[in-house]
Amino acid sequence: MQTVVVDVRTGSRERVHDLTPEVAQWLSEVAAGQDGLLHVFVPHATAGVAVLELGSGSDDDLLAALAELLPADDRWGHAHGSRGHGRSHVMPALVPPYASLPVISGRLALGTWQSLALVDLNVDNAVRQVRLSFLPG
Repeated sequence: MQTVVVDVRTGSRERVHDLTPEVAQWLSEVAAGQDGLLHVFVPHATAGVAVLELGSGSDDDLLAALAELLPADDRWGHAHGSRGHGRSHVMPALVPPYASLPVISGRLALGTWQSLALVDLNVDNAVRQVRLSFLPG
């Protein structure tokens, strides 16, 4: 199994970050025409991984839906950090911190409009780590 940890700068705002180009580049180096599985894991209690269409407004729609489901207010028992920080700890139950995806001939086998994204509502952490693991078939 090949593994790498990628640092992603998410800044100080809620963000959906497209991981697809970084993952494609890494797979071109380590998978080299092989079939297998890519496992993506975010080792954080307040971030998740999603497969969705990006750039067409869906990323903003996802953030809006999460804001409606998980408001950034004072209702959360987990109350340290910025206002509403507790919602970031609930979000991984809805957007899990992992995904396993097929790799065919060294390329991520996503659908036509699908992308792989890091979802981060936590404005208190500006840098996230994403662990990519390729398991050849």
